[in-house]
Amino acid sequence: MKTRSTAGLLIALLLLAGLLVGAGFWVANSLKKAFEPRPSLGCSATVGDASYGLAVDQSENAALISGIAAQRGMPARAASIALATAMQESRLRNIDYGDLDSVGLFQQRPSQGWGTVEQIMDPVFSANAFYDVLAQVPDYVNLPINDAAQIVQRSGFPEAYAQHEPLSRAFASALTGQTPAGLNCTLGQATTAGSPETVAAAAQQALGPLAQLTATTTADGTRTRTTVSFEVPDAYGWMLAHWALANASELGIVTVSHAGQQWDRNAIKGRHNVGWQPGGAEASNQVAIILAPAAP
Repeated sequence: MKTRSTAGLLIALLLLAGLLVGAGFWVANSLKKAFEPRPSLGCSATVGDASYGLAVDQSENAALISGIAAQRGMPARAASIALATAMQESRLRNIDYGDLDSVGLFQQRPSQGWGTVEQIMDPVFSANAFYDVLAQVPDYVNLPINDAAQIVQRSGFPEAYAQHEPLSRAFASALTGQTPAGLNCTLGQATTAGSPETVAAAAQQALGPLAQLTATTTADGTRTRTTVSFEVPDAYGWMLAHWALANASELGIVTVSHAGQQWDRNAIKGRHNVGWQPGGAEASNQVAIILAPAAP
């Protein structure tokens, strides 16, 4: 009986030790995950040694505003002026409230002839309305950004737009394609499948008609992967590639490649995406976008 009791005690101690070791590993792993840096979601535009950041929703609106300037044939300076204006007026968010009857990205007032509330709340309409007035400002491309914005807006705070000039120039440069690989976005995991039709429609709304769009579906294990390829004039290449990054969260985009450079949504190091790396589509007139697959 003594031998059996000793053996039973030994087995119990061994089991307890195993449980303690397992619990220790679990605690250590939990602590490791708890203290791992979480990704800092948003997009950054870099020009030279300077980098500026916007939240994901702000970046989407910035890409639309910049794209509309380009499709109207206006220079990147126009996009800089518009972005500085929208940053001051609404923090680049399409809000349905403001001073007096002001609404939308640019806080335009129906009572001042900018359109109806419904029209102004449409970012495409409001951006075009802003550019309609800006285009009538004599020599606006050579005016300080703040001064050009103030002529359009007639704000009670005439110097307020100046504080947003560096950020607006950086994002306008990237989003109009003037700075290759100048935009990087850090996003969470894709939770919905992307749609080629939705991507194409959104791109053409923001950037105008594109030369050619193809969509191919390939097997990838137990799931399928859709690649959307745009063939565009060289001048549109980086503009479209950066637009895709800015809209990747909304459109279920996983990777974007252009001119031998590729951005991968899942390539996170520390708190940020690693940015553009060699790979993907080589042609200077092609942008390839891989969409998140549907759940199996």
